[in-house]
Amino acid sequence: MPGPPSAYVEGHATARPVDPDAADTYIAHTTIGDPELDPVMEELADLPPADMGRFIAAGIDRQAGILREAPGALRDFFEGIDGAPGWVDHESFKPGVRAFHANATSILDAFVAGTLIEGFATTISKSFFMTGRVMERGVRRLRQNNRHQVEIFYPEGLRRENDGWKLSVRIRFVHAQVRRLLASSGEWDEDVWGTPISAANLGYAIACFSARTLVHSTALGARYSREQREGYHAVWRYVGHLMGIPESVLYTTEEEARHMFRIGLLCEPDPADESVIMANALINSAPLVADITDPAERRALARDIIFPISRALVGKDLADSLHFPASTKLKCYRTLFLYRLDTRLRRSFPRLFKDGKTTMETVFNASLYDPGGHSYNLPDHVESELSSPW
Repeated sequence: MPGPPSAYVEGHATARPVDPDAADTYIAHTTIGDPELDPVMEELADLPPADMGRFIAAGIDRQAGILREAPGALRDFFEGIDGAPGWVDHESFKPGVRAFHANATSILDAFVAGTLIEGFATTISKSFFMTGRVMERGVRRLRQNNRHQVEIFYPEGLRRENDGWKLSVRIRFVHAQVRRLLASSGEWDEDVWGTPISAANLGYAIACFSARTLVHSTALGARYSREQREGYHAVWRYVGHLMGIPESVLYTTEEEARHMFRIGLLCEPDPADESVIMANALINSAPLVADITDPAERRALARDIIFPISRALVGKDLADSLHFPASTKLKCYRTLFLYRLDTRLRRSFPRLFKDGKTTMETVFNASLYDPGGHSYNLPDHVESELSSPW
């Protein structure tokens, strides 16, 4: 195989003694994006943004009359993804759906304080940093993440006609467009970093979204049966497929997801400045998602609760490399213990914690629901603030 992008040379050498085949596979995918959609987006590059958004919406929403006006490459792409692969079993998703609804608050908190932090520790942070999507619109981005999870874990949400399917495919188009914009921006060095939002980045991310979220949410007090764990991973595996992750780097079981995380973490370079900025911006945005707008209260929540819990979840080494505020191990684990205690008390004695909202109402309030429905517009400039609304 050709040599890895230069940023990955050291990590690849570290990962190969652990599992040479997995390490080589990961590195091979650092120079691959979305083999099916990327060529289509190149062909559509000269379309006016309004037409591109209209045609993508027509494909996702099955508006056959409008889609007939679209370029043939886009029509063929939608025809190719209309059916699910043979390995998809919607019945197997149901225990995972129940697990999400039983543990939704812990899952979404774990996603912010643990899973996304580990995700931004990779080179994918460079893509987000260069576009400014999280820096400029961090709250919107977190609410979009929450909305996506709510929809994929809605009963039957991943059926072709439902929003979990549609939002997952929308993300695939966004990634492909950002990949194209970054590659042509003159700011991305493929020899150093590989392909923007590479298949390796996304294979690692989907392993984090599934396996690492279960690890972190369990640390926050969530509980899962074996069947629920399997169902949870089955949901995210199909989401990964819908997002365009090649099966060669898409896990099949929880054990494979855990291994993908381990190998990916070894292969990835040490967190760079972009990872530091993105991870800290993410945590500082989290209180706003919960509608805590008072600056002092917001800073206190991030400093005294979210950062210590995140340190306890991701570990001292990664937290230090991301320049998280210093905190003693005792404080981190005391904060985590108190969170777990609160979770268990609320589960065991729900009548003592009546605040007028159910768990899912709280989750819905922290999710993004645009009054006009889904937008399938794509960015038309590499910098989010210079792009048309999307």
